[in-house]
Amino acid sequence: MSWKISKQFNFAYGHRVWVQKLEKEFALDRKCVCRHLHGHEAEVHVHLEGDELDAQGMVTDFLHLSWLKKFFDETVDHKFIIDKNDPLYRKLVEENVRSHSGLRLVPVEVPGTDYVAGYVIDSGPHMDPNSPDWEYLESFFIVDFIPTSESLSKWVYDLATPKMAKLGVKVAEVEWWETPKSCSRYSG
Repeated sequence: MSWKISKQFNFAYGHRVWVQKLEKEFALDRKCVCRHLHGHEAEVHVHLEGDELDAQGMVTDFLHLSWLKKFFDETVDHKFIIDKNDPLYRKLVEENVRSHSGLRLVPVEVPGTDYVAGYVIDSGPHMDPNSPDWEYLESFFIVDFIPTSESLSKWVYDLATPKMAKLGVKVAEVEWWETPKSCSRYSG
């Protein structure tokens, strides 16, 4: 016997599926609009599972996922998630980082774990945080995968699993709703 709970998170993000291809037989047109820079209002559901309830009669307290809300808010909310292998990465990110001395990519770890979720640009003291250049550069969250909803649901699963394991709680599944009508699910 097991119990399952879920928590929903919402945030805005941008991405592009730079490898998108459509099959003529199935698509009404062949316009690969997901190759464009575009944004979504994400709705992410994290499903947790436990074989036993804790002393409070819970799989875990929903507040034990506060760290994940904070992580989403600080890391990907209103950011553009870009694959470092995307051909536009060089133009959008690398060339801009190179043109400003002292900037560097820094890993973003899930708090309390060694899991590196992606990278951000750090300016240190080298750039005015109110400058348009800095506002542009801080808008990127860099990953090493094509940021489809399928890959993003696995990404959340992978980053939440080691953290929740510390409580003896299993991440059973993650749903990534890209739009109200389009969802991917990943379970390990």
